[in-house]
Amino acid sequence: MILLVSFLVLLMLTGAVAASVFRDLISAVIAAAMVSLIASILFYLLQAPDVAMAEASIGAALTAAIFVVAITRTERFEE
Repeated sequence: MILLVSFLVLLMLTGAVAASVFRDLISAVIAAAMVSLIASILFYLLQAPDVAMAEASIGAALTAAIFVVAITRTERFEE
């Protein structure tokens, strides 16, 4: 169990670093959504399924969708 949690935390850190390094905004949003999705998996493993469902639906899905819509309506790359 501790090995799985450690692996998920390592994936979260990798995703957070990737989200801050990516120049493409869509890629950064996908990496941030990955961090939120892994956080919801960790909440589920910590016996908090209600928090996990809220994090997955709002944190990963809805926020990522709003960011993608906002990015597609603006310019994606800096000049």
